Amino acid sequence: MSKFGELVDLKIPVLLDFYTEANNASVAMHPVLRDVAAALGNKVKVIKIDIDKNSQLAEALRVKALPTLMIYKEGEMKWRQSGEQDAPTLIGLLKEYV
Repeated sequence: MSKFGELVDLKIPVLLDFYTEANNASVAMHPVLRDVAAALGNKVKVIKIDIDKNSQLAEALRVKALPTLMIYKEGEMKWRQSGEQDAPTLIGLLKEYV
């Protein structure tokens, strides 16, 4: 869990995507996240977290639906939503915290 703290305690916004390959909506988000990362470059960090491999973290953050997306900045959660999002929406949200 301390590694999680290090991941989200950055001066740039961190977009977390909690997913599993068994979930179609999660898989559909992969190209969207690539577009977001490409559009914003080193201004943000996009991290995909497979809940099958990180079940304790998902449980601690009460991830119930997939995909669940969160934006952190300097260790503080700024935004959270479950379900698919499009790239322009995510880019706009992240730009608020750049």
